[in-house]
Amino acid sequence: MNIKSLLLGSAAALAAVTGARAADAVVVAEPEPAEYVKICDVYGAGYFYIPGTEICLRIGGYVRWDASAGQVGSFDGRRAVDHEDGSINDTWHKKARLSLRTWTGQETELGTLKTYTETRFNYSDGSNSSSLNFAWIQLGGLRVGKDESAFDTFIGYAGNVINDTGDFATNVVQYYFDAGNGFSAVVSLEEGSGTVGTIDSYVPHVVGGVKYTQGWGAITGVVAYDSNYEEVAGKVRLDVKASDALSLFIMAGYGTNDNLNDPTYAIPAGDRSFYKQWGGNWAVWGGATYILNEKTAFNLQVSYDEAKEFGLAANVAYKIVPGLTITAEVDWAHNDHDSNGYDWTGIPAGKSNAVGGILRFQRSF
Repeated sequence: MNIKSLLLGSAAALAAVTGARAADAVVVAEPEPAEYVKICDVYGAGYFYIPGTEICLRIGGYVRWDASAGQVGSFDGRRAVDHEDGSINDTWHKKARLSLRTWTGQETELGTLKTYTETRFNYSDGSNSSSLNFAWIQLGGLRVGKDESAFDTFIGYAGNVINDTGDFATNVVQYYFDAGNGFSAVVSLEEGSGTVGTIDSYVPHVVGGVKYTQGWGAITGVVAYDSNYEEVAGKVRLDVKASDALSLFIMAGYGTNDNLNDPTYAIPAGDRSFYKQWGGNWAVWGGATYILNEKTAFNLQVSYDEAKEFGLAANVAYKIVPGLTITAEVDWAHNDHDSNGYDWTGIPAGKSNAVGGILRFQRSF
């Protein structure tokens, strides 16, 4: 064998080995796209699965800015006249709020396990404040935690206006029952809130309610027992969907007040309790929502009670773009008390009028 043959054989062998190695080379696969958010549509829009769990989570809330003027203002969307600081001032008021909300849902062998929270951060006329407004757990029909009283939530708020009536924040132990044919009911044991609303013994406040809902509307009734004063209050309500554009409601309330009368207050203006937050024994509310077009709605609420207190609120809500609504509201509160002294807010109880307005910008997400 000569040198030339040896070199050619070596080159051929090297080429064969190199080809074999090339054929055996490892090919790295392209990474598959990771699914960071998996949609959960069991409980409605906006839910997603928490990675690695079967828990569905939704995060939302709103950013709001209010500018109000006159004697009728808004601090929590609950009272007809702004008594948050115990006084009424004829001036401008501004308030910014961030509301953060969370919802969770998960199916278990005992039913659906849910939670709901809402925390509000406020900046009002130069002062900061924050509050935990809701924090409850619900398994099946059983709910425990901080909520608003079933005396208000089960029967519904008195209209789609900014200055609604009532303030019912409380710790609760509730049970909801839904028969599935339009009938539903609730029983709620409640702590109450405030200086005279929180229970002062081991006996809780008790609320019960029944509702019948159909396509035309609903009929609802609630009854509450105030264990502090040993008084009873109740409300009945009729909701009617008159058309696709027009919704109407009327509600009446009645409460006993034998143990509520305080000689330091004007009667019947000062005989409120945690549930009977109106003057005298009876009160009536009425209101309407009319959808003018896909962006604009008109809302109205009126109220009157035995203490000769009258309230009127009307607004126009306009959706500038999806998620951003501007609402302009005008409010009028009038009382016609004949007695001297002071009412439950510490304000003179003689005849008076309060007029004001509010402009609200709200971005919901």
